Amino acid sequence: MKKEYTPRLKLYYERELRKSLMKELGYKNIYQVPRLKKIVINVGLGEAVADPKILDIVREDLARITGQAPVPTRAKRPISNFKIRRGMVIGMKVTLRGARMYEFFDRFVNFATPRIRDFRGFSRNSFDGRGCYNLGIYEQTVFPEIEYDKVKKVFGMDIAIVTSAKKDEDAMILLERLGMPFERKK
Repeated sequence: MKKEYTPRLKLYYERELRKSLMKELGYKNIYQVPRLKKIVINVGLGEAVADPKILDIVREDLARITGQAPVPTRAKRPISNFKIRRGMVIGMKVTLRGARMYEFFDRFVNFATPRIRDFRGFSRNSFDGRGCYNLGIYEQTVFPEIEYDKVKKVFGMDIAIVTSAKKDEDAMILLERLGMPFERKK
């Protein structure tokens, strides 16, 4: 029988953070306390129209970063100026939940973020009004799983962190306590 592995960040949330957030935010039930629901990583590949080999390169790198196979995203409507037809693959995305989500978040915050050039913290204004946070990074090379010498194509990605928080303030407190480096308040 295979023993299930629990990520350290999830253990920290369940054992310490949830109780302290419950007191701090004034919730009466532990199920009201905000938690991470999912993380969606999206890579847009408009140039894949001209060179379809880029899709394989991005698929390989994204799978290495997330530990999960990416799903192709397709064009919903044709755009003649960009030579895009309906149904063409124009990107890749990965949706992480559970243990993989906590592992990715931990690696992103503790290993990848310090490797971003001229990094001064993530913007506090990137919440969507419903407790979800969106950010973009310019290079996949900040992740330690990617060997810089073997990179064939540099690409950026959008990362959406979805929480169960009803308010942006609660989501920001949750992400800060989990280690997300936001820019300093002015």
